[in-house]
Amino acid sequence: MKITLLVVGNTNSPIVRKGIEEYLKRLKRYVRVGMIIIPDPKTGKSTGEEVRKKKEGEEILACLHASKTMVLLDKTGQSFTSGEFSEYLQKKMASGLKELVFVIGGPYGFSDEVYQSVKERISLSKMTFPHDLVRLIFMEQVYRAYTIMQGEPYHHE
Repeated sequence: MKITLLVVGNTNSPIVRKGIEEYLKRLKRYVRVGMIIIPDPKTGKSTGEEVRKKKEGEEILACLHASKTMVLLDKTGQSFTSGEFSEYLQKKMASGLKELVFVIGGPYGFSDEVYQSVKERISLSKMTFPHDLVRLIFMEQVYRAYTIMQGEPYHHE
C-alpha cells in the first residue's frame, strides 16, 4: 500500500517544510509515501470562501481514482488515539488497498462536493490548527503509527 498526503497550497514556513521532509524520509523505511500539492486556486481578494472551496474541491476530486481511497482530515471526523490510528492503518493495509490518500484542504475546509464524494473523515483534534502545520502533525502521527506496528520504542503509553 502507498500512503499519499494530498494538500492544498504550499507551505511557506521553512521549519514546517523541513519537518515534513524529515518524516517523509523516515516513513520510507516502512511504507511507500508521497505528497501531492494542489496549487492555491487563482482567486482575487474579493473572492468568497465558497468559490475558493469549490475550486479547491474540483482539484481534489480530479485526484480521486477507483484504485485510491481518500480520507479527509476534518474537524468533523473520527478521533483516534495514536494506537487506534495504528490499528486503523493496519486494517487498511490488510484490506489490499493500493493507495490511501489523506486530504488536507485549504483554510476554509472542503466544498460540499468533496464531502459528498469522500465518505471517510479523520479528526486530529477539536482545536483549529494552521493547515500547513497539520501536514507536519499528521506525518508525525503516520510515522508513530508505523513504529507502533513494528513494536519500536518511539511511542510511549
